[in-house]
Amino acid sequence: MPPMRAQTQLDAPKKLVIKQWKVKPKLPDDFEEKTWAKLKDAVHAVQGKREVTCSLEELYRAVEDLCMHKMSSRLYTKLQNECDLHIGEMVTGLTSKLLLDPVEFLRYVEETWRDHCEQLLTIRSIFLYLDRTYVLSSSAVKSLFDMGLQLLRQHLSVHPEVEKKTLAGLLMLIEQERQGDSVDRALLKTLLRMFSLLGIYEMGFQGPFLDRTTQYYRAESERYMEQADVPEYLAHCERRLTDEYNRSENYLDRITRKPLIQVVEYQLLERHTATILVRGFTKLMEAARIDDLHRIYTLFCRISAQDILKAAFRDYIRSRGTEIMQDEEKEKEMVERLLDFKARTDRVLEDSFKSNSAFSQAMKEAFEKAINQRQNKPAELTAKFIDSKLRAGNKGHSEEEIEHMLDKVLTIFRFIQGKDVFEAFYKKDLAKRLLLGKSASVDAEKSMLAKLKAECGSQFTNKLEGMFKDMDLSKDVMASFKQSFFAREKLPQFLDMNVHVLTSGYWPTYPIMEAVLPVELERYQEVFKSFYLQKYSGRRLQWQNALGTCVLKSKFPLGVKELQVSLFQTIVLMLFNDADVLTYKDIKETTRIEDRELRRTLQSLACGRVRVLTKEPKGREVDDDDKFLFNNDFTDRHVRIKINTIQMKETEEENKKVNDSVLQDRQYQIDAAVVRIMKMRKTLSHQLLIQELLEQLKFPLRLTEVKKRIESLIEREYLERDSGSSDVYNYLA
Repeated sequence: MPPMRAQTQLDAPKKLVIKQWKVKPKLPDDFEEKTWAKLKDAVHAVQGKREVTCSLEELYRAVEDLCMHKMSSRLYTKLQNECDLHIGEMVTGLTSKLLLDPVEFLRYVEETWRDHCEQLLTIRSIFLYLDRTYVLSSSAVKSLFDMGLQLLRQHLSVHPEVEKKTLAGLLMLIEQERQGDSVDRALLKTLLRMFSLLGIYEMGFQGPFLDRTTQYYRAESERYMEQADVPEYLAHCERRLTDEYNRSENYLDRITRKPLIQVVEYQLLERHTATILVRGFTKLMEAARIDDLHRIYTLFCRISAQDILKAAFRDYIRSRGTEIMQDEEKEKEMVERLLDFKARTDRVLEDSFKSNSAFSQAMKEAFEKAINQRQNKPAELTAKFIDSKLRAGNKGHSEEEIEHMLDKVLTIFRFIQGKDVFEAFYKKDLAKRLLLGKSASVDAEKSMLAKLKAECGSQFTNKLEGMFKDMDLSKDVMASFKQSFFAREKLPQFLDMNVHVLTSGYWPTYPIMEAVLPVELERYQEVFKSFYLQKYSGRRLQWQNALGTCVLKSKFPLGVKELQVSLFQTIVLMLFNDADVLTYKDIKETTRIEDRELRRTLQSLACGRVRVLTKEPKGREVDDDDKFLFNNDFTDRHVRIKINTIQMKETEEENKKVNDSVLQDRQYQIDAAVVRIMKMRKTLSHQLLIQELLEQLKFPLRLTEVKKRIESLIEREYLERDSGSSDVYNYLA
């Protein structure tokens, strides 16, 4: 280890000191002039498209030296002056080409512009140090490229004919392209970019361009509206809008897109919305032109005209629906036609209008208005339509098809205001299907009942459900009866009878029609009545002969047949067990069937398709002096033959009876609602009372009927008129 020693002053670190020159170097007197001369030659070479003799690095250093020696301002001014002179000559050269063909002139302008931009970029690279120091530090001057653009704009303003000629050429090319010609889009893009960079795009091009576009499409739209049909015109509008959008993407400035599209939309669509709808909308709807309707929807949405289209949609549905409803000649086909119309409209709403909620609401309002123009009739015909689909013999449809059909009918049912009328007719038809065994499917019946319950609540279907319960209970009662002592000991073995015991409150009210029954049937009724009253004491049975059906074994000379007939037909036919010929008067006296019912019964047996009796004299109507004979020549290829019962067909009288029953029920409901409201309110004006009734009652109200019910309640002292105002009612406790 070396020996330690103390650090001496000689070992201390030394400091490096740099001293300034006492005399600063002096620039040559002609430094700025010579340097600028070199740079000026380079600028002239660039502007003259000649080769620059000095290297760019040398020129860059020259610019840097001038800037470093505080000569930036003078350098910028000198460069600006040189550029100004050159650009002036360039624009003057353009004026000499004004007589050229427009396209050739545009190409010359494009070439000049490209040269100008390239020259500015080259000059900027030479004077880059000036651009990055002096220009950035001084807000009073522009960058070298912008300075060149400003000078060009100034010289163009001195020669407006150049800009005017350029604009005319641009507009001409664009119009040629609109007419289907192929044009140089690159040329358009370059020159429009020039307009944009020069800051003259909006005033110098966009304004005149939009004016020309307005004129062009105004003339074209009027010409096309006269020549083309609406679908063709809409397709043309769509193509034009696509073309203009592509044009704005390809060579127009982005600020032009919105006003351009607005101009085209206004000229092609907004000015003609009413004409388009009047001339074509109904035809498109009638033909279910889904694509064309979607096109009109899309185009109208573009111009915020959905409300106009929605109103046309609503008016069409209301008009067409009213036409269907008012066509009494095709009344039986009304529901089927409505369903077809609704299906077509649903498809248009879904596929063409994209299930727009506003259009959906308009459709609902229109259907409701159209369907309810005929009070009560839609409800009646809808119930009958369902009856026709649920009846036995409707074998052309599977259960799935019937289920689908019932779902479709519900769409019509929802629009019906008089649902109590529907309930009355549906109940009447359901009763016949159940009692006469005419239901195609119990499952379909119960499915429809479940749908009605879901739509209207349990109160609506309470009686209908009670009818099914009665049918089930009747099966149990008959099973018990056939095993009882009464059936085994007191009934003839050759006769079988099935009885439905019905609760009067659930079923329609049927008139009691008396008749003299054959002894066997009368005995069966008495035995069953004894059994039932013994099992259920305190009840009362009332026989509905008009609803009975029988199967008779009939022996004809040409073969034995089984006749499926009504009870009244049975009574008449069994008279011919003991006689070959009977007069109308004989039959009436023996059977005591009501006159009109007896005539219809004899018509079905002797004048219908299946004639087991013959009538003398021949004819459709039954007169008092007519004679009826057993038809010994009757034959049919079937063993079991159903003879249609004329009396079971609908009649105007039956329909009127059902409607009158509904009206009576409505009166009770109005009375109860008025009393309920007044009991709660105590005092209420007529107008407010009507408003509350409309909210509470679910059937259409006639103001005249409401006034009658109010007067009736006043007479019965439920209400009184206020002493201060006859338009105000007071409740009397």
